[in-house]
Amino acid sequence: MPNFVLHKQIIKHREVVEDDWSVLRLAEGEAPETVEVPQGRVIVPLAVWQAQRALLSGRAEIGVWLAPDEQAAAIKDDLHRFGVIAVDFPKFSDGRGYSIAFNLRKRLAYAGELRAIGDVLRDQLWPMSRVGFDAFATRQDRSIIDALKGLTVFSETYQASVDQPLPLFRRAPRGTPPELLDAGAGI
Repeated sequence: MPNFVLHKQIIKHREVVEDDWSVLRLAEGEAPETVEVPQGRVIVPLAVWQAQRALLSGRAEIGVWLAPDEQAAAIKDDLHRFGVIAVDFPKFSDGRGYSIAFNLRKRLAYAGELRAIGDVLRDQLWPMSRVGFDAFATRQDRSIIDALKGLTVFSETYQASVDQPLPLFRRAPRGTPPELLDAGAGI
């Protein structure tokens, strides 16, 4: 029997909102081909989507989640079908989900809801938002209100990313005279 993870609330677009999606997780030894996906808003594992694509593709409210060892390119032709794409963080120290999110946003131009699920903590929200996550299902044993503060810990960014395509040195006005812009070029 599959497991369903339900969050009463998530952070979406920097607000705490009610969540009406459930995340389907396969039980150990359960086959993706035979698991029954209930009606309603369900986020299924990539393996279930691939095994039951013909059946699930007709559903208006279906989402898919990717494990850290799966590639975003596996769903590139189906991005338009998903109401949400989630990326699983089985441990807070596993950073592969950041690359998946970046690839979905920048390389595959996914514009829908991109949700972080699993072991998602306050300290991760800021860097997750930088690579394109706009929704967060934080750990349920932690305060979601406290986690929300993780999105406001920094007021400025130095590096370019999904949320800010220009690095700070390109955005900051400078009063450097043109003759000094080339200083040290011939060294």
